[in-house]
Amino acid sequence: MKVGIIGATGYGGLELIRFLYNHKEVERLELFTSSEEGTLFSSKFPHLANMYEQPLQKIDYDVLSQFDVVFASTPSGVSTDLFPPLVNRGPKLIDLSGDFRLKNPDSYETWYKKTPPPPEIVEASVYGLTEWNERAIKEAALIANPGCYPTAVLLSLLPLIKEKCIDPSFLIIDAKSGISGAGNKPSQTTHYSEANESLSIYKINEHQHIPEIEQAISMFAGVETKISFNTHLVPMTRGILSTSYAQVMPGITQKQLTDCLQAAYEHQPFVRVVEDATSVGTNRVKGSNYCDVFAKLDERTGRATIIGVIDNLVKGAAGQAIQNMNVQMNLPQTLGLQVVPLFI
Repeated sequence: MKVGIIGATGYGGLELIRFLYNHKEVERLELFTSSEEGTLFSSKFPHLANMYEQPLQKIDYDVLSQFDVVFASTPSGVSTDLFPPLVNRGPKLIDLSGDFRLKNPDSYETWYKKTPPPPEIVEASVYGLTEWNERAIKEAALIANPGCYPTAVLLSLLPLIKEKCIDPSFLIIDAKSGISGAGNKPSQTTHYSEANESLSIYKINEHQHIPEIEQAISMFAGVETKISFNTHLVPMTRGILSTSYAQVMPGITQKQLTDCLQAAYEHQPFVRVVEDATSVGTNRVKGSNYCDVFAKLDERTGRATIIGVIDNLVKGAAGQAIQNMNVQMNLPQTLGLQVVPLFI
């Protein structure tokens, strides 16, 4: 396959390169930019010396139309203009930003504060939550790769909502992420002296992933709900741990919660159902495409605590995008992604 990446200088783009470099079906990998044409990529990222010595190329639609797959790993708002000229021109398109995730253009404008993309392209795009939308992904010309927080939240909650194990009418979700989720452009919030040895909350009740999670619950579980969702910044580089709280339905036991998760993901290679709480942690999935899920019933209150853990740059971005590419191209989902978590 001939694969192109637009926006390779961000953390998501770098992870795409890391995995695609060892992907057996990728014969050619080229990087494109809107601002740094001709720059030798390894001069910006010395860890790729003697591995990727090609210069960045300008964005040329005639050239890109000849690729098999084109990834866009750009900030939200960029793909809105970037991808439409490539739709139905040949390559499979996978967007890692939020531009094509929300089907309601007014919702996108409200939550992202940007002009929505063309409605006909949004309507034709497919939400790339691989474990829940594989059939549609196979036929998709444009995939909207899920956000990092929604991936962890949805993979842990969807089976329990769909099988009526928990009450979806009142969901409280507390999610924590490493600093790499903010991208590689420094800000006061992510400055070392500001973030180190500190736990902070941000975008209180107004994170742009709220409508994405609600839309996906409606899409895959057939339930309309409004969630309480808040995010926190943890002084570590990688990882997301999502903790959700929900009332269990009458008569539901701990075994039923665990059995429900296991049944949903029995044949899914990248979702692992954890039964021991001491095995839950971001270092168990670091650097890998795994998502670990866990549910614990509190019999005293009748509530369940539901955990989803991912590496935000892999399963929450580049890894899931490659998993979707594999599905699109009728390849094994695991191809190029079979790496052991770093752990230490």
